[in-house]
Amino acid sequence: MTTAWNLPAEPNLFVGRESDVDELVQLLDVARVVTLCGAGGIGKTRLAIRLAARVAPRFSGGARLVDLSEIGADERVSDLVTTALGLAADSGTPLHERIGDRRVLLVLDNCEALVTECAELSRDLLSTCPGVSVLATSREPLRVPGETVWRVPPLSLAGDPRLCEATRLFHARAAAVRPDFELTDEVLPQVVRLCRALDGLPLAIELAAAMVRALSLRQLVERLDDRFRLLSGGARTAPARQRTLRAAVDWSYRLLSQQERVLLRRLAVFRSCWTLDVAEWVCQGPGLPEEDVLPRLCDLVDKSLVVVDGEVAGEARYRLLETVREYSVEQLAEAGEEVELRRAHLAATARLAAEFKQAVSPGVRTSWTTMERFGNLFDGLKAEISAALDWSIAIGRPETALKMLTDMRYILVASGRNLGLAAPLDRLLATDTGDLGLLGQATILRGELAMQSGDLATAARCARSGLQMCRSANDRYGEAVGMILQAQTTGEQEPLRQAMEVAGKSGDAVLESLAQGTRAALALHEGRLHEAQRAFEEVLSLCEELDNHWGVSNGHIGLAQVARRAGDTMTAKRHYEAGLRLLRHVDARQQIISCLAGLGRVALEHGDLREARERLTEALVLSRDAGLRTGIARRLEAWASLLYAEGDERRAVLLMSASVGLRGRRPEARAEEILTPARRKLGEAVVAHLWAEGAAMSADEAVQCALEGTLPEQPDVPVVPLSQDSRLTARELEVAELVSRGLSNRGIADELVISPATAARHVANILAKLGFGARTQIAAWVIEQR
Repeated sequence: MTTAWNLPAEPNLFVGRESDVDELVQLLDVARVVTLCGAGGIGKTRLAIRLAARVAPRFSGGARLVDLSEIGADERVSDLVTTALGLAADSGTPLHERIGDRRVLLVLDNCEALVTECAELSRDLLSTCPGVSVLATSREPLRVPGETVWRVPPLSLAGDPRLCEATRLFHARAAAVRPDFELTDEVLPQVVRLCRALDGLPLAIELAAAMVRALSLRQLVERLDDRFRLLSGGARTAPARQRTLRAAVDWSYRLLSQQERVLLRRLAVFRSCWTLDVAEWVCQGPGLPEEDVLPRLCDLVDKSLVVVDGEVAGEARYRLLETVREYSVEQLAEAGEEVELRRAHLAATARLAAEFKQAVSPGVRTSWTTMERFGNLFDGLKAEISAALDWSIAIGRPETALKMLTDMRYILVASGRNLGLAAPLDRLLATDTGDLGLLGQATILRGELAMQSGDLATAARCARSGLQMCRSANDRYGEAVGMILQAQTTGEQEPLRQAMEVAGKSGDAVLESLAQGTRAALALHEGRLHEAQRAFEEVLSLCEELDNHWGVSNGHIGLAQVARRAGDTMTAKRHYEAGLRLLRHVDARQQIISCLAGLGRVALEHGDLREARERLTEALVLSRDAGLRTGIARRLEAWASLLYAEGDERRAVLLMSASVGLRGRRPEARAEEILTPARRKLGEAVVAHLWAEGAAMSADEAVQCALEGTLPEQPDVPVVPLSQDSRLTARELEVAELVSRGLSNRGIADELVISPATAARHVANILAKLGFGARTQIAAWVIEQR
């Protein structure tokens, strides 16, 4: 051998991968064959060359690069290795004998086209030459004894966006073609969006960065839907497969077997991700029997075209890089299979929903493990559910989608998941369908989703129309769920009695638990604590028998709220903690938030401000991440109480005002608990000014104010102070006192010498200002104020 190494000089700055290189250096200390696997354009070759240069001094015979991408038809891998090692061609002496015991690192680059020959050569050299180590790059493993496969990840986008690998690479390459290019505050979000859309692929990022010589960042982002045409300006001296993004993906596609190509293009039907079962249901068909889906899927994983992206509901979750998916979508369209695959996708998601409905049918006792699996599965596949809904509208099959959603109804209602389904459900309800009962149930579901988001008007409208349709179709189950929603929107008891009657006759314990839960919630709202406690205990009993943790947690939350209202904070804490323990392994976000917020309130009442801040922070973050506007408003109210307890009256007033504004309501009694002492300390004018500033805050600004202490920016135009309108007038205080004595509207009228209508109006104003729903709550409030 004549030289220590033949590694090429790096053409430009090596960006990122610092920790990857460090890890691989250590790996080569203990492994003799390491294969860097990854999709085309992920940067395997560049990483291998940097790594080889770093460890070359360890090898007395040097590090030798063997580029297999341009191998001739009549050449063998061993011939290229011989040349790279500087050995004379000698067909009479085996290669391993000529290498002997010299310490050499062989870098076999681009093994995928000759993977079998590379594997055989590596096996032979490793077994006969103790000083040889192999560093290979390939889109699939060599599968030789002792091989360590290291999957090359995309460039990171985590952490500080200015310091993460992907944006650093974009900046470096963009500045090389346009020296004045800087990552300004205006440019940075667009660069991050671009790098994320390109999956962190170094080749794609470098090609995109090269385009800033001719296009703005905004133009680049806008044209990414046509990324293969856009990113076609690679270096003329680069290998052909690296000059354009399409060429990189095309190279991988041409190396696939026929069945692998069929599966890859069919997987493009998934918008986001999938599990094995779903892939088998959707992708099997001509040219690919169901039993061949798994082995071909494993092949595509090995070839780095399919990514294993963690787990969902205990099953491996798979996805395509967006660049690979766009290419596969084109192949699917060319094959003429797109329509059939979309239908199969819709049928598969509907099948999952039907399986869930069967699991909660009357008389079926399904274990919580199964229920939890369905919950996490639907949550993990929510993008696919949304895609199926869109496709059902496009092909004129709304009944399939409506049936799917109504089959999922309980999981959406009980676990607080709406999965962003309100808008597509509205589009489905606007289509023509002949099944009146199905349309009625779907309309009621829309109302239930509205109820979850705090849209009482939409919920009431959907309850009325859906109930009417179910009655016309003689759909008893639909009638029952409609009556439950009607009770929730009106506070009426009779619909609940009828719903529980239907549940009893059908043996539907799930339906009965929902009706009992509504009965309990109404009783709690109206201050009938004994009735509320009995109903929540019934919910708890029913759901424990069903092994239904969602229902059990709701029972615990309800009993905690009853205990808090009765002043028994320790019992409340015990129930909140019990509910939280049940839900930590499943995304029942609204219940988890209720438990955390309740524990925060209890801690606040006990003066444990550290515990209160910890619990309320987690509750607010979850509410923000879930996009729960009403939940954010409620959490901000609790934060206002916390900040007041910590002595920060200014932020307390801001957040209380923001909470009231987000709910579109008048200030309630709890607001006055903060406003009255704040007026005494800060003055009426300052509080009015702060109240106006808080009312103008967006949800994001209010959350930031709570979590980070960020105050709203001072507007150019002075803020006009606002009256908080939460205090009762002198006359209203008189009326409230008479209500606490149990007087009716007529009795109040006689006592104050006013008309019964005027008395009723005063009572209505008091209820609105205090945020109460029943006269009993006014009475309790008056007693507390004495």
